[in-house]
This record gives sequence, structure tokens and C-alpha cells, in this order.
Amino acid sequence: MAISADEPMTIMKVEADAIGGRPLRYFDFFMAAFVAILLLSNLIGAAKLSTVGSFTFGAGILFFPLGYVIGDVLTEVYGYARARRCVWAGFGAMLFMALMSYVVVSLPPADGWPDQKAYEAVFGNTWRIVAASLLAFWAGEFANSFVLAKMKLLTKGRHLWMRTIGSTIVGQGVDSLIFYPLAFLGIWQTHQVALVMVTNWAMKVGWEAVLTPVTYAVVGFLKRREGLDVYDSGTDFTPFRTRV
Repeated sequence: MAISADEPMTIMKVEADAIGGRPLRYFDFFMAAFVAILLLSNLIGAAKLSTVGSFTFGAGILFFPLGYVIGDVLTEVYGYARARRCVWAGFGAMLFMALMSYVVVSLPPADGWPDQKAYEAVFGNTWRIVAASLLAFWAGEFANSFVLAKMKLLTKGRHLWMRTIGSTIVGQGVDSLIFYPLAFLGIWQTHQVALVMVTNWAMKVGWEAVLTPVTYAVVGFLKRREGLDVYDSGTDFTPFRTRV
């Protein structure tokens, strides 16, 4: 009897380099979601500082945890090399967005158009914020994927919650340590930079913990549908390549 495409498949534990050019049913969708969330987080929330109750934080907190959850899912299900490919795709998209934002903001406004100042305030990020964001994303995402992939080998695929939270602690720590000092030190007061940096790191890790059931559900769904559980035993962990 034929098996429906929607029925769960047997999950095979495989080395990352063994799946080669095998078609992956959902990888492209998650890669697109990863890049979209990344661009939205930098376009909408990166430079806004907000205070709710006694907590002061950057508005990007609404987006970044989702990006890290998807990054965790990509590494856990498809392996480090494919997650690395997504990181480079995201880096290229961010670089293009930064370049086009500069070009569009720099275009002379039409006579009678009153919103140039508002447009500059929203989209005219300084070179510091752009450079800090690119570098922090690149380093943080690779740290996150590397730690998760290595922990998967050490735990023999057990304790997914430990891997996702542990990798986020490291990845978000690297991201925050790079982004906030490079982007805002000397613009904000030093204690404010430190406060926002630590608060955002703690909130992002907390978000990761809260979203653990969602991560489990998505990872389980994808592994069943793809029929794969990828391990990076023989993977080259250099970040400076895009081949899988």
C-alpha cells in the first residue's frame, strides 16, 4: 500500500555529509523565514529603546528570539553546514538592505514632500549601527550553531532543551557583547549600554526557554517529515564557506 506524503516517516540518524543533494522538503521555507525575521528585526526594532515597567530593552527583542529559534531548528534538523548557508544568506540580505537604505535615504526629496526627516530617523541608521549589527549577527549565529551542533554530538541527540538554551546563552551573549558597545557606546551613557546589553541577553535567553515547547514541536515535525536526524561528526565547522 502506498504511503501518504503526510504520514510520519521513519527517522534515520545520518551524518551531515551523507545526505548530499537529497531533496529536503521544508529547508527552503525555514531559510526564507530566517532571512525575513532577520531583516524585520533590523529594519523595525534594532535602534529603538523601550521601557516597560522596570525593564529597559531594545525593541528588537520581539524578533531576535524567533530568529534564534529558527536557527536552532535549522542546525538541529538539517545540520551545521546548511545552517551556515542560511547565516551567509542572511548576512548578504542585511548587507544589501543596509546599502539600499543608504541610497534611498540619500536621494533628494521631492519638492513639497514633508517626511524626509522622519524617513531619515527611521531608516537612516549610522555606519556604526549597521557595522555592529552585521558583525554581531555573523558571530552570534555561528557561535549558536556551533555550540548546538557540538552539544548534539556530546549528548548523543538527547536533551534538546539543554542544547537550544545552552547555545542561545553563548550565541546571544556573543551577539550582545558585540552589538551594543559597538553601536551605542559614546552615544548612550555607559551604564545604559551595559544595562540594555545584559537585560536584552537575559530576555532573549528567557524567550528561548519559554519557546522550548514550540521548538520541540517544530523539530519533531520536521524530523518526521524529512525522515532525518542529522549529526555533524565529520563536518568542517569553519564559517568561511557556503558549500554543504
